[in-house]
Order: sequence, then C-alpha cells, then structure tokens
Amino acid sequence: MISGTSHAATLRALLRKEGMLVAPAAYDCIGARAIEDAGFPLVYMTGSGTAAALGYPDYGLVTMSEMAENAGRIATAVKLPVIADADTGYGNELNVTRTLREYAQRGVAGLHIEDQTFPKKCGQLDDKEVIPRAEFIAKVKAAVAARADPDFVIIARTDARAVLGFEAAVERMNAALEAGADIAFLEAPRTLEEVAAVPKLVRGPCLLNLSLGGRTPLRELGEAERAGYRILIIPGLLLQEAMRAFASALAELRTQRCMPTATIDVRERLRRMGAAEWDSLRDRFKS
Repeated sequence: MISGTSHAATLRALLRKEGMLVAPAAYDCIGARAIEDAGFPLVYMTGSGTAAALGYPDYGLVTMSEMAENAGRIATAVKLPVIADADTGYGNELNVTRTLREYAQRGVAGLHIEDQTFPKKCGQLDDKEVIPRAEFIAKVKAAVAARADPDFVIIARTDARAVLGFEAAVERMNAALEAGADIAFLEAPRTLEEVAAVPKLVRGPCLLNLSLGGRTPLRELGEAERAGYRILIIPGLLLQEAMRAFASALAELRTQRCMPTATIDVRERLRRMGAAEWDSLRDRFKS
C-alpha cells in the first residue's frame, strides 16, 4: 500500500479538483475495501462505527489508541486516502498533539477534532456540551503546529449548533479556519436553509455530515454539492446495512434451520480482501 505521505498528498490533490468528494464511512477493513471497490475517492473512518465494532455506544468510551489503531488498519487496507474521526483530541493541546502524530504515523490522510467536552457524545444528540471557543481554537492551533507533513488535512468540527445556536457555530468555524484548519465541519445543521447557508457564511472549504436518521434533513447529495460543500461524509450507511443484514440472516437461520444459499463464494471473499497481492508474493518467493 502507499505511504501516509502519499495518502495525504492524494487527498490534497482531490481537494484541488472541482466538485464534492463523497466519503462513505467504514468501521473496519471489510467496509473500507467495499468503499474502494465501489469507486469512491476516499474513505471516512467513523468514530460511532468504531465504537460499535468494539461493543460500545458513541459516548466517548473509546480511547485515542483504539481509534488510531483502527484508523491505521483501515488506511493500510486500501489505496484510498482515509479521513478519520479523532473526537475531541482526547484532552488538551498536548493530547491533541499526540493524537495527530499517532494518526499521521499510521497513514491517515486527515482527521477532524471537535469542540465537545470530554467525554463526548454522538453529534446527532441534543444533550451535548461544548468547551469555550478559546480552548477549541487552542486545540486547532496545536493540531496545525503538530503537523509534520504539510499535506495532512486538519478538519475543525463544531457541535455548537445544538448548544449555542447556528450563528455561534459559524463564528467558531471561521475562527478555526483563521487558526489554520483546512476544512470546517459544522455538525448537524437543522434545516435545509442552514445546510445551504453554511458554505456561504463560512470563509473556507466545508464538510457536511449526512448521518442516517440524524438531524440534517438533506437526502439528495447533489443539493450539498450545489451549495458548495467540498466533502460529504455518510457515517452510518454501512453500519446500518450490516446490522440489518445480520438480523435478517440470523433470523432466517434460527427459524428455518437451514443453511442459506451462498451469494459470495470463498474465492470471491478472498479476492475482495486482496488475495491477488498475497498470491503474487507467494509465487514470487517459491523455491
């Protein structure tokens, strides 16, 4: 697989092109490879999905090390650049510095850090709290200063919309961009009017989160692109479909007590996980 520097440089090159980048979310390497096979340009590592894969709700229960390790596994599994959730940075400016270094060392192309208090909660919930604006900006500055690779993309996320209101959230985004963040991520705009207003009011590139069943009422991806968003992430899609498929297959097995028909055979499963690369290595080094 390509190096972390190449991942970040690839993401920068994508951002210089016209149009919006759509990044479905993966919580493991199976999902990341499926996103790559489907032809998307980048992968988003979901924090909520990572927590779910470890058996926890999205309540800030997953550690920085667990998140960084999962991000690294995903970044290693695909040739696409990976943007990863880094929650609050897991503490103060010192913790943010280490967080960025750990993610970058594992080949991640970019991350986002938010202004919730710690432990944080799912961004789609109402009962959140945010840190003072000055503390948030200090974290952004620390992330920028910790960046060894200038191509590494730093995304500043605010959850202030649910706590302080839309105008305060926009102000935080502009302050974060002034502090050196590359992209602004205003979490959970509540109306289509707010969705459209963010790229007009924020003085820099914007990311939109379309969480299935979340607060943002947008369904048509083209509307987000026309509004001017540069990146659109879809965190819950693969997790929802996996949960639904698991429940359906297990219910069928339990009630019918019969093995289902194989829809993906063994060789195809191996192929999707990169068997060809490993087969070529085995052939190369055979005596």
